[in-house]
Amino acid sequence: MNRILVTPRSLTSAGHPALNRLTHAGYEVVFSSPGKLPDEQELLNQLPGCVGWLAGVEPVTPQVIEAAAQLRVISRNGVGVDNLPLPTLQQRGIQVCTAEGANASGVAELAIGLMFASLRHIHATSSGIKTGQWPRHQGNEIRGQVLGVLGCGAIGREVARLACALGCRVLGYDPMRPTLSLPPEQFQWASLEEIFAQATLITLHCPPPADGSPLIDAAVLSRLPHGTILVNTARAALVDDEAIIAALDAGKLTAYATDVFKQEPPQSLALAGHPGVIATSHIGGFTTQSVERATEMAVANLLTALQRVPS
Repeated sequence: MNRILVTPRSLTSAGHPALNRLTHAGYEVVFSSPGKLPDEQELLNQLPGCVGWLAGVEPVTPQVIEAAAQLRVISRNGVGVDNLPLPTLQQRGIQVCTAEGANASGVAELAIGLMFASLRHIHATSSGIKTGQWPRHQGNEIRGQVLGVLGCGAIGREVARLACALGCRVLGYDPMRPTLSLPPEQFQWASLEEIFAQATLITLHCPPPADGSPLIDAAVLSRLPHGTILVNTARAALVDDEAIIAALDAGKLTAYATDVFKQEPPQSLALAGHPGVIATSHIGGFTTQSVERATEMAVANLLTALQRVPS
């Protein structure tokens, strides 16, 4: 029987009715370890014999793909593909599908929530009260903030839309400059240099640079206005962790609010445990609605692709 591997943590821990479509189509559905990112060895053990893979954000090496001799299609339950060895997949003729826009609302709302939490010091205040203190940090309102949105695809454009509705002035950066239909008195396209010079809030919704270097490094952080808030719900590789810590210690950043880490869960708490960091556990797309949309789309993409690929 043809097998399909399912590895997203949201599906291995709880399953989903949409996966029944794969069984009804004649495929055997197998799962990686429940609720965990599979490592290379687990993928090497499970992928041989699979023709399809409903994949999450787990890192995938070329060796894993080389071991999957029957693999024809990888269907992501999200939009990012930087965890996949695309040149190897292209050489093998393995199709890659994404669930474009499925988790945009969930991730965008988390990004906005992290902005509120950072502006009003919610995390520090809550933690202090729980230890018997009564901290009262003077915060700032989101209205009137200058928000830089780096990457204006499905998620970034939704963040920009919500921010405009909240009274921010939004500066967007995206090489493609898609049509966003936002009020021109509140939204303007800008260069990275303009955003780094003007923004009081910056939110990341783009892939890492192709050369593997961080987009936000010490040089960039040195150019930001003092007290900037940085939000990252995209990829951990976008930032230099040590430079972020130094910027927090120097007050260059008021807060770094992140949903992503280079290791998940992080093995070191140097960044995650810093008092200036608000950390969440890669939950941007982990809402009932986002999981529903992404799973339905990923399963549909998988079945469509397998039907088109010759046996």
